[in-house]
Amino acid sequence: MFKKILIANRGEIAMRVIRTAKEMGIKTVAVYSTADRDSLHVRFADEAVCIGPPASSESYLKIANIIAAAEITDADAIHPGYGFLSENAKFSKTCKDNGIKFIGASPEHIDKMGDKATAKATMIQAGVPVVPGSEGILKDYADAKKIAKKIGYPVMIKATAGGGGKGMRAVWSEKELEKHFESAVQEATAAFGNGGMYMEKLIEEPRHIEIQIAGDSRGKACHLSERDCSVQRRHQKLVEETPSPFMTPELREKMGDAAVKAAEFIGYEGVGTVEFLVDKNGDFYFMEMNTRIQVEHPITEQVIDYDLIKEQILLAAGQPITGKNYFPKLHSIECRINAEDPYNGFRPSPGMITNINIPGGHGVRVDTHVYAGYQIPPYYDSMIAKLIVTSQSREESLAKMKRALDEFYIEGIKTTVPFHRQLMDDPEFQKGNYTTKFMETFELDPSYADSFSEL
Repeated sequence: MFKKILIANRGEIAMRVIRTAKEMGIKTVAVYSTADRDSLHVRFADEAVCIGPPASSESYLKIANIIAAAEITDADAIHPGYGFLSENAKFSKTCKDNGIKFIGASPEHIDKMGDKATAKATMIQAGVPVVPGSEGILKDYADAKKIAKKIGYPVMIKATAGGGGKGMRAVWSEKELEKHFESAVQEATAAFGNGGMYMEKLIEEPRHIEIQIAGDSRGKACHLSERDCSVQRRHQKLVEETPSPFMTPELREKMGDAAVKAAEFIGYEGVGTVEFLVDKNGDFYFMEMNTRIQVEHPITEQVIDYDLIKEQILLAAGQPITGKNYFPKLHSIECRINAEDPYNGFRPSPGMITNINIPGGHGVRVDTHVYAGYQIPPYYDSMIAKLIVTSQSREESLAKMKRALDEFYIEGIKTTVPFHRQLMDDPEFQKGNYTTKFMETFELDPSYADSFSEL
């Protein structure tokens, strides 16, 4: 087992890894930018190393600085968390070349599954259903025009190196294709340094359902059921739940089997997710594979009562998977609490938290790195906490989430707590009637903000 793990990340996921490592008797090293010197992960790690100025490109994305921090602290493993370098093949390889275990996917798996066009071709070979579309990278606009005509409009143009909705365009007719294709290429090139595009048939009003998987070095894999991530804004997830209110036992079994088939076909080692789009008829199609821990992993942990970070560490150390295909008997919901003003276009709201009350009670979990007096820097993702509730049924979880949100006060900045409280009251959400298009018609009610103005 590892003696010391460096966490190449920040915020709540860094705290999350530190907690599990401590329980396993493993020493931890935090890395931080100068903007994060007062963050809790710096305080609670056994050691901490400053790796650069606030800009991610000069700190959390600076591979040389992170490797140097691992070497001077004698860390024998690096946990990348999610985001930043977690799916960077070069980082994974650099760790390997320096004799440091990367607690994540191999460079080969990141390359194979991180490039969406290559991942799709691999899944076709594995016999996993995929959305009809181009067989690889589009050569140019003329190629895009030809394939769109073949599969029929509407189509979705996607950046092969994409993420967070960048380089994605829905195209409803041929006359719109050229401008959307060119703008997607420009956006992807600026964001990822890769303007490669592929095309898929647009599945209208789908559910976004992902299957949590784990695989070991012996080639065995299992799935830990699904998470419904369909409530999104600009391709950014807002709320997740498991089990999905849309799923049937038969569909859950089919999708779980497909995810395991995908993982075993490539010999995947570690934890990850296989993400699917599911249409109203229950037909599902492979979308992408995330070769890392997900933001929303806590809801799976809650319904299977198992520490997925611990599983990651054990698998990286060469141990066999301890899980088995799982079908949940509990229900869990996660709300992502962001430092954003939902009534002003979800504009980021950095600043100092002057007062905070974190909810508690049976079945309530809050993963966060903030506290009263904490200064939220403007340089990083706006998520500051994850509120997770778990109960015997979806109805009980909804009631528990309402109660927990009513207790969640964060003063000094704007947050998405009022939005989530309104969402829990929405009749269609309560019925489980939502797709990835849900937020396009959801009308925000500013009166909810009044309830959270003062503690």
